[in-house]
Amino acid sequence: MSKLRQKKVAKLLRSRVASVYMFIKALQIGFIGLVVFTASAWAGNSVLQGIVKDPKGQPVKGADVRIEAKDGSKLFKTVKTDASGRYVSDALPVGMYRVTLAVNGMVKASINTKTKIGGPTELNFDLKPVSASQASAKKGKNYVWVPPTTGSHLGGRWVEVDENGNPAAGASNVQKVNAETVRQMQLQSSGGVKLGGQ
Repeated sequence: MSKLRQKKVAKLLRSRVASVYMFIKALQIGFIGLVVFTASAWAGNSVLQGIVKDPKGQPVKGADVRIEAKDGSKLFKTVKTDASGRYVSDALPVGMYRVTLAVNGMVKASINTKTKIGGPTELNFDLKPVSASQASAKKGKNYVWVPPTTGSHLGGRWVEVDENGNPAAGASNVQKVNAETVRQMQLQSSGGVKLGGQ
């Protein structure tokens, strides 16, 4: 082989070896990145789970379990209990939460809890019976969570209700009506002022 040909072959071999070396380095860096990402994602999430039982010890199906920031500023999740009264909420950031139980729209309990890494945080609700004397002596306020309307950027709100779930007297409730009803109300209250150039 001529010297020129040997130089070309050597140059070609060096470039191929360099390419393989760079490819191996890229795989190593990618693998390390994947391990770090997976570890941080796994370590940052927690699970909150539990069982809801009625005063007779029977599971409560369809109860709402609201998980929100401890100060109530952000709703993380609302989950429903299954037929066995069980609920599970996963992929929660580790931290302090206010967990509120609502059965048939009525708030039954609200507890602050801290989730943990490495295993699920168990939070069970065992509802206790209320005697007639306790019920009459304990005439507190009842609230129902009203979710936000579709398309609204405003969050939901708590509305005061009586023992039967009806809006309480003096509670600030919003009555939903359509645009035509609003127009009629405006015409009636303003003495016939026409809207929109009519």
